[in-house]
Amino acid sequence: MRLHLIACLAGFFAATTALGQGAPAPRMPSADGSAVKTPEVEPQPQTKTRSIGGGKQEQFVLPSGNIGCIYTPEGGTPTYRPLDGGPELACDRVEPRYVRATLSASGPASLDRQVGDASCCSATSVLDYGQTWRQGPFSCTSTRTGLTCEREDGHSFFLSRRRIDAN
Repeated sequence: MRLHLIACLAGFFAATTALGQGAPAPRMPSADGSAVKTPEVEPQPQTKTRSIGGGKQEQFVLPSGNIGCIYTPEGGTPTYRPLDGGPELACDRVEPRYVRATLSASGPASLDRQVGDASCCSATSVLDYGQTWRQGPFSCTSTRTGLTCEREDGHSFFLSRRRIDAN
């Protein structure tokens, strides 16, 4: 009798577990020994997730290879989202000391002299001297004396081997 009760409980447990996982329940025999088909459970619609930002970053370097920039569009990318939501322009100068200048969606440009993730300058897109790059609210002009980047509202930074400025 105990064995029969344990077998019934095990069958019940297996059937309810299968239903809870979306799998159809096994066919159980009825009292007369014929198989009774249990109703199939309709699959639940999958929840769609939305990634934060679907844009792509753009990178460029100056011909010297000493300055490189990364532009992140508004909303960020699937792997990086600026603190204020973007857009964001970050440019690194390697020599004589590593410095990162950043323009965010609003506020003045910032300078970071203690960069923890120094990763400049492996981009293959070169912004030749005399050229201007534009994306979102930002534009950068490359000259032999350095790089000037500004946001539409006038906040900007300048990077060169000799000088760094931000406002």
